[in-house]
Amino acid sequence: MTEYCGYMGRVLFVDLTTQTYNEFPWTDKDRERTLGGKIMAADILLQHITPEMKAFDEDNWLVITTGPLTGCGCPNTSRFNISTISPLTNIITSSNCGGDFGLSLKRAGYDAAIFSGRSENPITVHIESDNVTFESADELWGLSTGEAQEKLLDYSGRLVIGPAGENKVLYACVFSNERTAGRGGVGAVFGDKKLKAVTAKGTKLPTIYKPEELKNFNVKWTKMLKRHPLTGRQLRKLGTAGLVAPMQAHSILATKNFSSGRYENFEKISGEELTENHLVSSSACTTCVIRCSRKVEINGKVVKGPELETLGLFGSNILNDDIEKILRWNYELDELGMDTISCAGTVAFAMELAEKGVHDFGLHFGETDNISQIFEDIAHRRGVGDELADGSKRLSEKYGGKEYAIHAKGMELAAYEPRNAVGQGLGYATSNRGGCHLNAGYMVVMEGLGLDIDSLTPHGKAALSIMLQNLMESVSSAGCCLFTSYAVFPGFLISKPNLLLTKIILNCLPYMGPVVNLLSHFTKAPKINIPLIPHPIAIQYATGMKANMATMLTWGAYGWNAERIGNIILGQKAGADKLPKRLTEELENPNNPKTKVPLEKMKKSFYRARGWKDGIPTWHRLKTLRVKIDKDTYDKAVAAAKN
Repeated sequence: MTEYCGYMGRVLFVDLTTQTYNEFPWTDKDRERTLGGKIMAADILLQHITPEMKAFDEDNWLVITTGPLTGCGCPNTSRFNISTISPLTNIITSSNCGGDFGLSLKRAGYDAAIFSGRSENPITVHIESDNVTFESADELWGLSTGEAQEKLLDYSGRLVIGPAGENKVLYACVFSNERTAGRGGVGAVFGDKKLKAVTAKGTKLPTIYKPEELKNFNVKWTKMLKRHPLTGRQLRKLGTAGLVAPMQAHSILATKNFSSGRYENFEKISGEELTENHLVSSSACTTCVIRCSRKVEINGKVVKGPELETLGLFGSNILNDDIEKILRWNYELDELGMDTISCAGTVAFAMELAEKGVHDFGLHFGETDNISQIFEDIAHRRGVGDELADGSKRLSEKYGGKEYAIHAKGMELAAYEPRNAVGQGLGYATSNRGGCHLNAGYMVVMEGLGLDIDSLTPHGKAALSIMLQNLMESVSSAGCCLFTSYAVFPGFLISKPNLLLTKIILNCLPYMGPVVNLLSHFTKAPKINIPLIPHPIAIQYATGMKANMATMLTWGAYGWNAERIGNIILGQKAGADKLPKRLTEELENPNNPKTKVPLEKMKKSFYRARGWKDGIPTWHRLKTLRVKIDKDTYDKAVAAAKN
């Protein structure tokens, strides 16, 4: 139990091998240290993993966590997280989802659920208040994500995998409604455990520490999100698809397997095209006030439309300008249960292998008639799909082409070409889970897609990246959508780019690195709250826990360091923070020598500011943050990483 409000005070532990369950110990000191969400999951995994452990080991844990704001009535707080060892990267992955399972799990009385072991046969786990039941999933096995959820309509919270997860495609997803825990192959771990579905149901609600104050604050927070130029206008009007045009303008739209940042037919795959000619309506995750999700019609059925990543990676990055095909592919991949980012990145790499005469998988730039069949083959591991199901890193290790296999740590990059947004490139390389734009710190939002600081200078990028990484880590772990962090930037910096004050601030930001580093590094900074960062205020009102800007950054730093040392234990080597040579050695613009990622230079500043050496947290840094790891385990892991 817990003395803090906002939490349910219980963590469920399920053993799929024995089909038994009990309560996992989690104390208020643990809550104070980790907050919740992915930081909580990183801490749990850190206490469990061993150097020999692999994703498909029976003892690999699936850790599903909520945040303290989940279910407390705050805007955009229906998020939940799934963490495990990734089969794609062989290190810790965390995948965030906006479906309603997290809310339902808390209503069932739990803040988190841990799944261990492996069922002998396909299984569904039902969680309802104080009772957990196990049911055969034989009749669900083989069904698409949509079909499986249709069979489980009696449960308000549903998590399911599709055929890709069942067949252990290394980038398989888990779905809750139409929302997905998409990256790192968490669906494949579900499949390995024969866990087809998890449901949750209940009527419990978290208590609120200061209910009236939180209610009034939520009204102000909602108004702020609706007024902000990013969360109230751009995302609401065009969704994430609205970023295609500005990405083209800033030469950061991944094109032809990241060989360029510009695509001549970008307008045909843009947010404007989607909105004007294909949009049925906008929609939202539960509790969301931004409404960035798009609804489109496929075969007479209204379904979720594609996000920016899918439009870019299945559009410009494979030289396809047919948006109707992308809409259909997005739906097909969702039903099969596959990550559109990793799938698209793998397809683009296979296309370049064919273009260069290395190996022909039947995939060629600009030729798309067979793409749907390729998806089916990947999901069922048939023919060429069996190799494509393992991702671009493994393909490059077998056939060559490592210099243009666009991934970091085995995870394919999102749609932002980093050679014209070098801070984003640093984030991709240093991201704990691999080539993720969000875990990277999403520096691209400051390098042209929100603010417009100098996108090519390495100055200040390490400091700014760390601050955003830590802040977004704690925002996510509170249970909030990361889009709420967009509104921390004063609106005039976005809506009034020609204002003198805007120009002064944006010109100075890259040179504020030392100041930003001090803010990010002090765990006992002044106990201040900044009105533009509402999350710690909401946490205080909801839980009674002390929270301010310093604690938010400290929680984030804890999560980053716990995940990183966990990865080191799992075998990540010093020097793993890297990008393919295409991005660090080839110029995106042959006439501009700055258009490549100066990774090594930025990494030195990044490691120094993080308190790391060669990408490994120092013992002093871990102890300062109170990361739970013993010295002997640390020393052995570090020694192995340096060999």
